[in-house]
Amino acid sequence: MKERFAKLLLGEDMSGTGKGVSSALALSNAVTNLAASVFGEHRKLEPMAPDTKERWKKEVGWLLSVTDHIVEFVPTRQTAENGTTMEIMSTAQRRDLQMNIPALRKLDAMLIGYMDNFVDQSEFWYEKGGDNKRDDDKWWMPTVKVPAEGLSEVTRKWLQYQKECVNQVLKAAMAINAQVLVEMEIPEVYIESLPKKGKTSLGDAIYRSITDEEFDPLDFLEGMDLSTEHKVLDLKNRIEASTIIWKRKMQTKQEAKSSWGSIISFEKREQFEERAETILHLLKLQFPGTPQSQLDISKIQYNQDVGYALLESYSRVLESLAYSVMSRIEDVLGADAAAQNLTATEAARRIVEAGDAPATRKLDAKEELEKLNEAPASMTLYDFMGWHFDQDELMRKKEEGTLDEAGEAKLKKAPSLAPKKFSYVDSLAAGGMRSPSARH
Repeated sequence: MKERFAKLLLGEDMSGTGKGVSSALALSNAVTNLAASVFGEHRKLEPMAPDTKERWKKEVGWLLSVTDHIVEFVPTRQTAENGTTMEIMSTAQRRDLQMNIPALRKLDAMLIGYMDNFVDQSEFWYEKGGDNKRDDDKWWMPTVKVPAEGLSEVTRKWLQYQKECVNQVLKAAMAINAQVLVEMEIPEVYIESLPKKGKTSLGDAIYRSITDEEFDPLDFLEGMDLSTEHKVLDLKNRIEASTIIWKRKMQTKQEAKSSWGSIISFEKREQFEERAETILHLLKLQFPGTPQSQLDISKIQYNQDVGYALLESYSRVLESLAYSVMSRIEDVLGADAAAQNLTATEAARRIVEAGDAPATRKLDAKEELEKLNEAPASMTLYDFMGWHFDQDELMRKKEEGTLDEAGEAKLKKAPSLAPKKFSYVDSLAAGGMRSPSARH
C-alpha cells in the first residue's frame, strides 16, 4: 500500500526529479491499470475468483479513499450554550463526490453480483485452449458451446433478463461518465488545435447534411460509413470539434472583432450545435465500446481536478466491464441461435418486441440510478426457474380471484417474462448494427 501511494505522490516518476504527471492523472491511470489487471483475463461468464474479487474491492477502496478528504464549505447551524443559534461554515465532502461515489460503488457491487449469478450453470460451456477455433473479430475470446438442440426456454429467458439488468448498469455508468466529462474544462491545447470554422472540421459533405433544412439524425447516420471503429471515431472527433467551435462563437460577444466570428446568425449556429450534440449522443448509444475521442483524451490528460479524475476513471472502467459482460451474454445467445439455425433477423426478433423503438433521449445519471433502485435483486438460474413456475401458479390464482396478500406481493416482485421493449441500444443491435470491441 505504501509503495502504491508513493508512486501516486511521485506522479509515476520514480526518479524523483519532479517530471511526473499530475496527481489527478496518476490516480486516473491507477484505477484504469487496476481494472485492466483484475478484469483483463476474465473472458467467460463465470464468477470472479474470491481472491481476485477481494483484491479489487480492497485496492479500489484505497484509491477512492482520497475522495473522503476532498471537501467544500457548507453553511450549518450551531446552537450555543445560551440557546442562541448561529450559522457557521463547516466542511463536508464535495457534493458531486457525495452523490456519485456511493452510486458507482453500488453499480460495482451489482456487476460483480451479476457475474456471481453464473455459478453452477451447465447449459453452455467454453472450448479449452487448444480447441478454440474462433475466426471472427474476437478471435482471442474462448468459443461458446451449447447443446445441439440449443438452450432451454427458461435458460434463454434468464440470459435475456441478465442482459437487460447489466444493460441498466451500463446506461447508468455511461450517464455518470458523460456528466463528469462535460464538467471537465476543455484544455487550451485542444482549443488551439481547432480550425476557425466548423465547416473545415466537418468537411463539405457532412456540413451540408447537418445544415440541411430537412435534417434527420437517424437518416444522417444511415448515410454515413460506420463500418469500422476508426470511421466511427473519426466522425465523433470531427463533430465534437465543430461543436466546440460553434459554442465558442456563440459565447463571443464581439464577433466582428474576433477571429472566431462568422456571418452565420446566432440562432442558426445554436441549431447546428444542437444537431451535432444529437448525433454525438446517438453515436454513444449505438457504439458504446468506441475508444475515447480526442476531446475526452485531452480533458483527462490535462485535468487537474482529482475528484473528477476518480469519478471519470471509475465510471469508465465500470462501463467497460458492463459492456464486456453484455458481450459475453450475447455470445451465448448467438451460439444458441446458431444451434437452432436461426437467421440474425429471427434471433433479433426473439429478443426485441416488434414495434417502433422508443424515442432517443439524453441519459440522465439520477434517473438511471432510480431505475436500478427499483429493479429486483440478482438471481441465479435456479432462482429464476423457481420464480418462473411460481409465477404461472400465482397468475392462475389471480385470475380465479383466490390470490392472497402474500401471493400478490410475490407476484409484484417477480420479473416479467413477457417480451419487453428494450432500450435504444438494443433496437439498434436488432437492426444488425454491431458495436465495436470494448475500449479496455
